[in-house]
Amino acid sequence: QVQLVESGGGLVQAGGSLRLSCAASGRTFSNYAMGWFRQAPGKEREFVAAISSSSSTTYYTSSVKGRFTISRDNAKNTVFLQMNSLKPEDTAVYFCAGSDTYYAKTSLRMYDYWGQGTQVTVSS
Repeated sequence: QVQLVESGGGLVQAGGSLRLSCAASGRTFSNYAMGWFRQAPGKEREFVAAISSSSSTTYYTSSVKGRFTISRDNAKNTVFLQMNSLKPEDTAVYFCAGSDTYYAKTSLRMYDYWGQGTQVTVSS
């Protein structure tokens, strides 16, 4: 079993930055791919970014390319999401997820473990 705990959310003005962190415990972190998803009120949970177990591959949804960066530190069992140039439409609860595979995945259904989420609110 894997436990994931997100942190770093908050309220920020448009154009600002936030860095989300997700601390993992319970299994060998370097053996599984990680992803970030988000869910806005009244909307379905959507893919944001993913990273392979070795950091060799990353994927981003088109709306965040060039603004968000996913990274991981396997020595610290942590994955990060650096979010720059934030927009009001980025407002959502952000979830960290882990997949029992080395390869980065973009589909929500491919993830086995989920954190509880952290709120990100971007004001205009």
